[in-house]
Amino acid sequence: MSFRKLFDFLRVLNKNNHKEWMDEHRKEYYEVRDFFIAWLNELDMRLDRIDPDYSPTSGKQKINRINNNLLFHPDKPVYKDHFSGGLDKEKGKGDFYIHLGINECFVAGGFYRPPKKILDSLRAAIDYNGEELNKILNEQSFKESFEDLIKDEKLKTAPKGYSQEHPHIDLLRNKSYAVMHSFTQKEVTQDDFQDKVIDLYKQMLPFRRYLNKAVTV
Repeated sequence: MSFRKLFDFLRVLNKNNHKEWMDEHRKEYYEVRDFFIAWLNELDMRLDRIDPDYSPTSGKQKINRINNNLLFHPDKPVYKDHFSGGLDKEKGKGDFYIHLGINECFVAGGFYRPPKKILDSLRAAIDYNGEELNKILNEQSFKESFEDLIKDEKLKTAPKGYSQEHPHIDLLRNKSYAVMHSFTQKEVTQDDFQDKVIDLYKQMLPFRRYLNKAVTV
């Protein structure tokens, strides 16, 4: 099994996106899924060895369901066009997310559209010490890997309780505090893909630690 076969499976599934086809190819799906779970397990063990604050995430807890939630999104296809999983999962922490699909492949980390309590804590940390976050975001190697925060909807004005003249108003207006790095399918199929993911995890650590400290203090 390989990532090439994973992408091949997703391409065929995308053209036959219905339960009848999936039922006929359930064995093939489980083979691809189990390959991805095993790859995530290996990555999980390697990350646990290099990060003393890492929270190991066991087996099937990592991988997300391939079914779309049709209850809330009835217009979506039955199945997703990607496999994905979250690592370093712990309640209240921003996880490390891996997304491998036929339309996009990337790793990401931080908080995407967090609930109000977490968002308030993140903004309070920026109000107290936004200089540190700006320093992390503007560090050269960080910018080369992630460029900037994920482009997402922002508040049009200052958050409640903050001045429009706040020195870190651009950061405070964000609704998400996350970064990502994209890969091509060719890069994913290379032997050193997992090593590249680990390098990105290391580069992302100061950013994620800043956010995690903000929501736990």
